[in-house]
Amino acid sequence: MSEEKIIILNMLKDGKITAEEAQQLLEISAPVERLKKVNDLLLREFELSTVQAKIESDVKDEISKSQRDYFLREQVRAIYKELGEQDDKIIEIEDYRKKIKRAKMPQEANKEAIKQLKRLEQMHPDSAEATVSRTYLDWLVELPWSRSSKAGFDIAKAKAVLEKDHYGLKNVKDRILEYLSVRKLNPKMKSPILCFVGPPGTGKTSLQKSIARSLGRKLIRISLAGMKDEAEIRGHRRSYVGALPGRIIQEIRRVGSKNPLIMLDEIDKIGQDFKGDPASALLEVLDPALNNHFTDNYLDVPFDLSHVMFIATANTVGPIPPPLLDRLELLYLTGYTEEEKEKIAFDFLIPEETAEAGLASAPPVFTPEAVHKIIREYTREAGLRNLQRQIAAICRKVARETVIQNGKNKTLEVTPEQVEKYLGPRKYFFELAEVEGQIGVATGLALTESGGQIIFIEAAIMKGKERLIMTGSLGEVMKESAQAALSYIRSNASLFHVQENFFEDHDIHIHIPAGAIPKDGPSAGLTIAVALLSLLTEKPVRRDVALSGELTLSGRILPVGGVRAKLLAARRAGIKTVVLPLKNEADLRDVPDEVMGDLKIISTDEVSKIVDLVLSSQR
Repeated sequence: MSEEKIIILNMLKDGKITAEEAQQLLEISAPVERLKKVNDLLLREFELSTVQAKIESDVKDEISKSQRDYFLREQVRAIYKELGEQDDKIIEIEDYRKKIKRAKMPQEANKEAIKQLKRLEQMHPDSAEATVSRTYLDWLVELPWSRSSKAGFDIAKAKAVLEKDHYGLKNVKDRILEYLSVRKLNPKMKSPILCFVGPPGTGKTSLQKSIARSLGRKLIRISLAGMKDEAEIRGHRRSYVGALPGRIIQEIRRVGSKNPLIMLDEIDKIGQDFKGDPASALLEVLDPALNNHFTDNYLDVPFDLSHVMFIATANTVGPIPPPLLDRLELLYLTGYTEEEKEKIAFDFLIPEETAEAGLASAPPVFTPEAVHKIIREYTREAGLRNLQRQIAAICRKVARETVIQNGKNKTLEVTPEQVEKYLGPRKYFFELAEVEGQIGVATGLALTESGGQIIFIEAAIMKGKERLIMTGSLGEVMKESAQAALSYIRSNASLFHVQENFFEDHDIHIHIPAGAIPKDGPSAGLTIAVALLSLLTEKPVRRDVALSGELTLSGRILPVGGVRAKLLAARRAGIKTVVLPLKNEADLRDVPDEVMGDLKIISTDEVSKIVDLVLSSQR
C-alpha cells in the first residue's frame, strides 16, 4: 500500500474526512491531482483546528475573567468587613431581601421578586438594566399585598355619618347599610360595583366621601372623563422607556391599603382611540369573578382587587358600553324636591358659604321665604350647584358691605327683598298653569343629563306637498316618534273626528324650541300625537297638563324611564296634571309624598282614552 493511501486511511480513521471523500481520493489515478486534493483537505482541517483553538482560548479567558471578578469582589467584601463597613450594593441587595420578606407577597409575586433580585445582584449598579430592575422591585415591595385598612362594621355609626353629611337619598343610604350588614355577617363577600347615576350637583361625589368615612376605608378618586389610553388602566410593559403601572395600581400603592374605596368618576365620559379601549380594560377590573387576579402589564403578576370597593359615577347610562354596564349596580340620584333643597340650604349650604365668606362671627340670617325665592326664581336644576352659587353670591355681597363698614356691620337678615337686591331680577318663571292653552302646542317631559326638564312641542299645518317637517335639533329616535304619531292619527282619523284627507296638499311642521340643544328619545311620542290632534281638531291643549310616553302605531302607550325626575320637573314648572303610561305606576312609589300631593297623575295605555282630558273644549 502506498504512503498516500495510508495517509488517506488515517484521515478517514481520525474522522478528518468522510468515507465518500476518501473514496473520491482513491479513485483519482493521477498522483498530482490526488496530492492537490489531499492538500486542500489538510488546509481545511488546519483552519478548523485554528478556529477551534481560538474559541477555546476565548472561553478560557472569559472564565478566567469571571473568576478574577469574583475573586476581586470577595476581596472587596473581606476588606470592607475588616474595616467594619459594607459595600453599597451589598446593603441594597440585603435591604431588598428584607423588604421582600416583609411584603408577604403571594407565591407568584414573591418568586418574580426573588428572580429580579438575583438578576440585580449580577448587574453593574450603574447600568440601565439595573435601574429598570430596581424600579420594578420598588413597586413590588411597596404594594400593600397584605396591608388593609381596619374597616368598621358599626351600622349605627355608619348610619349617623351618612345622615349627618347628607339629607334624603334614602335608597342609597339603605344600600350602603345593607352592604355593611352583609359584610359583617360574611367577611369574605365580594365587594359590589355600585354606580351612582344622576344629574350634576345631586351629591354623587360628596356621598362617596361619606361612605369611605363610614366604612373606615381610604378614598381614591380616578377621573375617567376623556381617558383614551388603555395603559391608564392596565399600565405599560416594562420594555417601554419610562413604563409605569396603571392608575389603579399607582393609587393603591399611594394609599398603602389593599381595601380602599376607589371612585371611578364620570364613567359615562370615557373615551376611545387608536391607543386602545379603556372601557374594555375596565371589564377585568370591575368583574368580581376576574378582579381577584388582575394583572397589570407593568407588574406582570396578579394583584387581588376583590377587596377594593368600587363606586362609579355617571350623569346618564346611555354612553356606557353594555358589557361594562352589566358589571354595575345602578343607584339613581334623580334630584331633590323644593322642600329638600330648602332643608339642605339651611343645614349645609348656608353655614358652609357664610364660613367661606369670612362671616362666621356674624353670619347673615336667611329667612325661609328668601331661600324659597332663590330656589323658585333663581335656579332651575335637579341638583344643588346653582343654589349653592346663588347663596355664595349673597354671602360675598354681605362680606363686601361688612368690609366697607370696617367690620362693624351687624347681623343682617336676608329677606326676599334683599335677595332681589343682591341677585337682580328673577331668572325663571313657572306660571304655566296661568297661561291659556294654545292650539298645536303641547307640554312634554324629558330626561336629560341635568335631570328632568319640560319641553314644548309645537305643530303647524300649511299648504304644501304632503311633507312632514321636523326642526329643533332632533335625534333619529324622536323623528321616528313623530312619524309614528302622524301615521297613527292618519290611520285613525275617523276616531278623532279628523278629516281623512287633511294631509293632502298640506305640509305639517313639528318644532321643539331650544333648537341649539340636541334632543332624542322615544318618550315624546305621546306629546307629539297630542300636539297634532290639537292642531287638526282646533282644540287647545291644557297648559297645566304635561305628558310623557312612547307611542306605537296601534296607539298603545309604552312605559318610559326617569319618572321621578320628570315629576320633579313638572312640579317645578307649575304643572298640575301629568299623563304617564299605565305600566309606569310602579315607579310612583319612589316619588316623594309632597310631590304626589301637588300633582294629579293620570295613567293610561291608549291615546284615545286621554284626548278629552288634555284637550280643552274651548276654541
